[in-house]
Amino acid sequence: MIRANEIGVTKSAISIREASFDDHQQIALLESRYGLEPKPYKEWVHLWANNPLYRELSNWPIGWVVENEDNEIVGHIGNVPLPYEFGGEQVVAAASRALVVDAAYRSNGLLLLSSFFKQKQVDLFLATTVNDKALKGYEAFRALRAPAGTWDQAAFWVTNYLGFSTSALETKEFRGPKSFRYPLSAGLVLRDILQGRWLKTHFLGAEVDYCLEFDDRFDSFWEELRQTSPPRLLANRSRKILEWHFKYALARDEAWVLTASKGSALTAYAIFFRQDNSEFSLTRVRLVDFQALPGKTELLRPLLCHALARCRREGIHMMEALGFPPEKQRIIDGLSPSWRALSSWRYFYRTNNRQLAQELKNPQVWDPSCYDGDACL
Repeated sequence: MIRANEIGVTKSAISIREASFDDHQQIALLESRYGLEPKPYKEWVHLWANNPLYRELSNWPIGWVVENEDNEIVGHIGNVPLPYEFGGEQVVAAASRALVVDAAYRSNGLLLLSSFFKQKQVDLFLATTVNDKALKGYEAFRALRAPAGTWDQAAFWVTNYLGFSTSALETKEFRGPKSFRYPLSAGLVLRDILQGRWLKTHFLGAEVDYCLEFDDRFDSFWEELRQTSPPRLLANRSRKILEWHFKYALARDEAWVLTASKGSALTAYAIFFRQDNSEFSLTRVRLVDFQALPGKTELLRPLLCHALARCRREGIHMMEALGFPPEKQRIIDGLSPSWRALSSWRYFYRTNNRQLAQELKNPQVWDPSCYDGDACL
């Protein structure tokens, strides 16, 4: 057990220990108090108990908790193992998840990050949902910004103008009449028409299918992708990992898997994920991953357009994308999205492996997306 004063935190009787599955209720209450949406117990345990990499590792902590003098949990960070590879070599990554500390004990967040970054069995540390409150903590432990992708802005398209306008006014705490959403909505429609966004995002083109589950084609695709792509850092996308990652989201229709094929073989796929903001009554879909065989990156455009069409049909307010490398971002930009600023740079990493650290300085070896880390777990 680590005492607070071991790393310069002076509050008495504060201690840290490894989290256990029995801590779920207290952790969930803490997350709820600070605007996070805790997972039900079964889904939370699933992050580790059914995680293929977790099953292969021994003595992997699921996270850590800070306890106060009354043995109440006042801080938590999750620790999810994820399989990656680089240049054909396996890389064990640890993704931090849901870092949260009670306001009265805020300085003790350093205790949690210290435990996270001290892990010896980890090749790569990832944090892909860092907000402005946690930013300085990660920087204090020399975590670096991912050198590829734009992680402090998000591209987006409005797909339900009236719903989006209503939510936007709630965000701004607008005190005027609710009827103001109608002229605001009309203005957004006119803007998109004048900028050509409406026509560009209605292109459908190539044959696109929806998948309700990950089948054998995804294993074949993953093997071909690994063998034909240049050396780069890649999260494992085998069928069993994808099934674990999106199990509950698929069951609730909160994840959409769109595929493009040649005959019976996949040539590209995109995964879209519901990430609503209940505080402002905003419904949202985010592109969290896109993979294509070499030379097939242009298939991202019809996949995006099909997802946009579905958002419009279902009345979802907006669709967004962030963090993609230049080749994929070029196609996203070709659909003339709007942009919104995020509260901070979201994607940080660290590695204690000198060779890997040197390789990862090169933006060209990265293929980042919101599939990385905990961004859609």
